[in-house]
Order: sequence, then structure tokens, then C-alpha cells
Amino acid sequence: MSRPVVHVVDDDASFLRSVTRLLRASGYQVAAFSSVEEFLEHRDPEVAGCVVTDLQMPRRSGLDLQDALGRSGRSLPVIFLTAKGDIPTTVRAMRGGAEDFLTKRAPKAQLLGAIDRALQRQQREAVERDRSSASRSKLEKLTARELQVLSGVLRGLLNKQIADELGLADRTVKHHRGALTRKLGVQSAAELAMLVHDAGVDPSTLSVT
Repeated sequence: MSRPVVHVVDDDASFLRSVTRLLRASGYQVAAFSSVEEFLEHRDPEVAGCVVTDLQMPRRSGLDLQDALGRSGRSLPVIFLTAKGDIPTTVRAMRGGAEDFLTKRAPKAQLLGAIDRALQRQQREAVERDRSSASRSKLEKLTARELQVLSGVLRGLLNKQIADELGLADRTVKHHRGALTRKLGVQSAAELAMLVHDAGVDPSTLSVT
């Protein structure tokens, strides 16, 4: 697995070089970009990491970068650096999921701490995405009838109640329930509920054929 990359975006060439040297000297893998356009053009969406970006830049700002990442579906935590911020902008950045909002004169330790938090957050989110994807893949293996039975199980219904609801024989429901638990690799109703939750699926939609 490749090392996470700290993507630094700033139109101030001197400041960009300075931050890049600092981060590399601190042991981080760094990629430097002089504009939002350059970052979006060359960024590899498969590479983990975070973004340290200037707020105010020509053409497209750090907030534009944050918005573009949010729409991409493969977002990275963003740390804003600015020479002069204001409360409305700070609020917008934090509501957009920014990890931190620092001045360019912030102490080195403060910046490195924010980067460490951002990288840890990105790793957690990547693990959650992988777990969600795996759970959805398992659910996609179920037949329409097995999904209906699963819906009943998640609502706490007994096999007989599910059978009555679906117009099936008890033994048929038992067969489908056994099949779906084998396909999903779980045993208990609690495990079933957790898998559906991890998949990000609304349980009320499971019975739809």
C-alpha cells in the first residue's frame, strides 16, 4: 500500500516551497501544486492523504477546491491556510468538512497536528468505505425473495409471521433465511442488522422486488 500524500496547493511560490520543505523534513510524502486547476488535473483519486490549501487564490479558491472534492466522491480532508480569514468563510469551510482552518503564521506544531488528524480521519473513512462496499456486494447476491425475508427478520418477525406476510409456507421461509445467512456470512439478527447498516441501505427498501 502506498504512503498517504499531503497535497499542498498555494499560488504563492515562495510559501509553497517553504511548506513543502517543512513537511518533507517532517517525514511526509508531499505533492505541491500552484493552483486548484493544477491539483484537480494531476491528482490521482486512488492516492490516500489530505490537502493543505491556501484560501484565497486567483480564479479558483480553496473553497472551490473543497467543493470539487466533495462532488468527486473520493474526497480528502482539507486543511485551510490563510493570511486573512473571516468568520463567514471559516464557518462555510468547517461546514464543508474542513479538518482545520489555520493562519499561515500558525506554529509548526499546530499545522503538523492538523495534518496528522486529517490523515487519520482519511484512513478511518477509507476503511468505512471499504466495509460499506463489501456489505453492499454481499446484499447484491440475495434474490428478491431473500431480501423480503431479510426485511422481515430485521423487523423482528418470526418465521411464521414472515410466512403469513409473504404468503409462503413456514419451511420455505426457513429455507430462504438459511440461504441468506449463508450468503451474507452471518448468523444472528444483530449481525444482519449491522451488515445492512454498514451497507448504508434503508431496511424499509429491502422488501421491494
